Amino acid sequence: MIKANVYNTSGEVVKELELNPAIFEVKVKPELVTQAIITLQANSRQVLAHTKDKSEVRGGGKKPWKQKGTGRARHGSIRSPLWRGGGITFGPTKERNFSIKMNKKANRKAILMGLSDKAANDRIILVDKIELTAVKTKKFFEILRNLNLRSKKKLNKKDDKIKIDAKDKKKKESEKSILVVMPKKDQNIWRAAKNISKLNLILADSLNVLDIVKYQYILMSVDSIAEIEKTFIK
Repeated sequence: MIKANVYNTSGEVVKELELNPAIFEVKVKPELVTQAIITLQANSRQVLAHTKDKSEVRGGGKKPWKQKGTGRARHGSIRSPLWRGGGITFGPTKERNFSIKMNKKANRKAILMGLSDKAANDRIILVDKIELTAVKTKKFFEILRNLNLRSKKKLNKKDDKIKIDAKDKKKKESEKSILVVMPKKDQNIWRAAKNISKLNLILADSLNVLDIVKYQYILMSVDSIAEIEKTFIK
């Protein structure tokens, strides 16, 4: 059974917790995880491109010229795809459907596989609770620094302007991406964290495999694990 340290917001180890093997020790099947990611991306795809066929183009109610006797080719409508400004024959339409169906049980399994992979690679940071008394981005950033999820080095100030040299800029680009999993919505934390780069917040009961794979580290409270058990273990 995997054991993990539980920290407080100051970065101190509070206790050791045995992780539920049904969540954090699931055998990873890459093909199932890939299928779940493709399904999620396909179902969130918006159908924006749309071209009009000859039934949707304006005009063309009258026959351009009589059928015979003009010496020209026969035409019934200026909305024909043969005409400039006419309908499009095989263009993209809004009727296209890219959605893919996936078994709910398989999707839940893929989410647990993603969490298990993070746990096996020490990419899950557990805290006893995440809370802020006021909406302060600086306070939330300090929590990340205490947990070694952000650099503690301060930028140099000169002439009241922050100057970032090439080394600091490169370091900023290599910051760890973090997915913060919350047991329930807390407006103070949501508003304080939204301006921090490479960080996203999600509710425990809304976890998806794409976000789990996309972000390098997962930061969650102990209460979030109970919410995951209730939602994904059935």
